[in-house]
Amino acid sequence: MWRSGAAAMRSASGKGETAQAVRGRKASKETRRLQLIEATIDSLAKRGYSETTMADVADGAGLSRGIVNFHFESKDKLLVATLQYMADEYSAHWRASLSKAGPEAARQLAALVASDFDRAICTKRKLAAWCAFWGEAKSRPTYQSLCGARDAAYQNVFVDLCTTLKREGGYAFDPSATALALSAMLEGLWLRLMMGTEEVTRESALHAANEFLRAVFPRHFPGRTVPQIASVA
Repeated sequence: MWRSGAAAMRSASGKGETAQAVRGRKASKETRRLQLIEATIDSLAKRGYSETTMADVADGAGLSRGIVNFHFESKDKLLVATLQYMADEYSAHWRASLSKAGPEAARQLAALVASDFDRAICTKRKLAAWCAFWGEAKSRPTYQSLCGARDAAYQNVFVDLCTTLKREGGYAFDPSATALALSAMLEGLWLRLMMGTEEVTRESALHAANEFLRAVFPRHFPGRTVPQIASVA
């Protein structure tokens, strides 16, 4: 009876250790994947798309090249995973900003604009990585399909908000065209930030975007305080 109980205890302990080991391996796998994705972003920012290699990523992550091949098998799969990660991060960020803004359409629009210049997603390395992917998107349908649904959802939010503000303020603009101009303006400011032209900073870029809001929606943003961002270190 004692031996049976002891065996059961050993068996239960073994199962517990096995489960813990499995969790540890899973955590380690996710950690390694994230290390490699972050190293890929660094390499894209430093070297560009075509010059980034699996070896560069391995060296940047401080891991062996065999580990890179184990997790991603090929450069193409690594880059797709990196783009997926960046797209998911961007989507989660703007959705969180939208949900925190409250029910007022003007506040939601201002929050969305400000979120584009938040340090969490708006850094030179990430902007450079985005530009690297944008440069390849035309010839790579996978990249287009990966971001297409997210872009459409994001743009539809802008259209809905512009439609609401038009109704509230009695504006004469076309909501779809205005939403397109707004998103294009934000993309252009990102490009200016990435290029480092005219000493554009996140603060000055957000100021320009807020001036756009005041010009297009004067009844909603007449000298109104709009969201700001923390100073660049």
